[in-house]
Amino acid sequence: MMKLTKFFLTGCWLLLLGGLLVNRLVLAGEEKIETFLSPSAPGPGQEFRLILIAENQQKLTGRELSVVSLGPDHLESRLNLHKKNGGPPFWQWWSGQTSLPGKYRLIIRRGRQVIKTLEFEVSAAPRQPENSGYYWLAENVWNREKENLYSAWIEALFGDRQEKDSWPNLSLALNDPERNFLYNHLGLEEDKSQYQLQPDCADNPFVLRGYFAWKVRLPFGFHACSRGSLAELPGCQKWFHNEMPAPRGNEAYKFYRLMRLVMDTVHSGTARTALKAENSDYYPLPLTRRDLRPGTVFADPYGHTLVIVHWRPQVKDKPGELLAVDAQPDNTVGIKRFWPGNFLFATEEVIGQPGFKAFRPIIRKNSQLHLMTNLEIEASQDYGNLSFEQLNLKPEDFYDRMDQLINPQPLAPEVVLKELFLALHEQLLVRVGSVEMAEKFKREHPGYIIPMPSGAAIFQTSGPWEDFSTPNRDLRLLIAIDTIKYFPEKVVKSPERYKISRSESPEKIRNSLARASTTLARELKISYHRSDGSLWTLTLEEIIEREEALEMGYNPNDCVEYRWGASPGTEEYSTCRGLAPASQRQKMEAVRIWFKKRLHPPT
Repeated sequence: MMKLTKFFLTGCWLLLLGGLLVNRLVLAGEEKIETFLSPSAPGPGQEFRLILIAENQQKLTGRELSVVSLGPDHLESRLNLHKKNGGPPFWQWWSGQTSLPGKYRLIIRRGRQVIKTLEFEVSAAPRQPENSGYYWLAENVWNREKENLYSAWIEALFGDRQEKDSWPNLSLALNDPERNFLYNHLGLEEDKSQYQLQPDCADNPFVLRGYFAWKVRLPFGFHACSRGSLAELPGCQKWFHNEMPAPRGNEAYKFYRLMRLVMDTVHSGTARTALKAENSDYYPLPLTRRDLRPGTVFADPYGHTLVIVHWRPQVKDKPGELLAVDAQPDNTVGIKRFWPGNFLFATEEVIGQPGFKAFRPIIRKNSQLHLMTNLEIEASQDYGNLSFEQLNLKPEDFYDRMDQLINPQPLAPEVVLKELFLALHEQLLVRVGSVEMAEKFKREHPGYIIPMPSGAAIFQTSGPWEDFSTPNRDLRLLIAIDTIKYFPEKVVKSPERYKISRSESPEKIRNSLARASTTLARELKISYHRSDGSLWTLTLEEIIEREEALEMGYNPNDCVEYRWGASPGTEEYSTCRGLAPASQRQKMEAVRIWFKKRLHPPT
């Protein structure tokens, strides 16, 4: 308690060291604009970032905003608009540079009107790290401002990327000062450490949240949870947080050690807790455009998680997109679009309760960190967005609701069909890389047979099987193929949701979409390297025809030709070099029903 009292008594010093200069601007009865400065205490000659955030787009549009810096030499310098995006929240990133030590004033104008001034100090003295026995002390609290800032940070980091973009690990994405406005925010060169962040899919939302909380000095926590079963939902027990005693070391080391604990503790069941559970790291959100912001987590019923990064609006006949980032068992991080092939939603015969969720806010009570209860969230002016509408929601209703959010205006069914094919194509391109990784491993370890687990463990395990097998990815691939195959019937069933002439009969719609499907399936192609290194090309038409073979294509011990569904006796198959042992083939046959019925087993 004495340490905590001493900490708060050093208020001015900690405002600069701790990391956050956030102010709110009230414009004569209008909504507020928030400001954030990074690094927390810029040094002489150092570049700094100013982030402006508003819930209402009009606050950051209209006549162009401008920002100037007035330094101790009384000379003005104009800040540059680095990037902007969002909605909601809407944000702008301005960049400037200091010169001499002393006091600086940032002047934000709309036209000639000064709408905000912000002062900060530049000191030549070296930054001093926090001196506490914790991972870090939470100087600030989670509220609407910090959630808006978190959304802006996530979108700035990933929002201008495309679906095909990926990184070998999360650290490579974070170590980009052009996109990460928290880079070196503490002023301790903390992002140049040797420690690599390599979360998998369940860990990735927590590591992103933890990184932000560390930089901005906010509370952060996570639970140790059970995986659950069909008879019992996942439940959580012990809670870990940033104000636990930490090992000795510098800022980067202590943060890495806490994230290492995250990666050793969080798993597929963590995000699948009951929607009404309060002893949980998440709470469920309403399916509205306003509430599904960048930073929102999607937990699917089979353990995969994604984080929303950007809404790309519908423009005339061009479909909108909802983009997210996820991590894979091999630690790659990539951008995915919303569609059933990536975002699986089911509420029957699954373990846990899936859907879009937000991190449960952490508050301080009696000098201790606590998770907000559901009632506290509902009553909070900063939150108030807890909703159980996803509970037991039918998959078709879930996807219809999301389709209407992504594309509020009806589209021609041919346009939607093309987007489905493009999404499938991207999914296949990613699989090419995953299968090639297994082939590279086998070339480096000739004669080695990767051990295969039994039953449901093929989906949740560790070691080379987790790194190089593709059962989760192939199950999603098969569901993606089904989505395309059944799309014409979906249009016939609900023609009012598409831009279709009233005179078109169901048969005419089916025939038109069948012709479009054939054209797209023959035009789109992927290529993979066969076992002898030669390149083989497949059209999507060929791959769709092989869906039954792909039910057995996830074993990395099989030759690459077999994994892509080639038939023995064909030219494509002629270069095959070895198959999985017969004992593994028996295991695969025993669980094939899960792939045939497109059902993930209990895990």
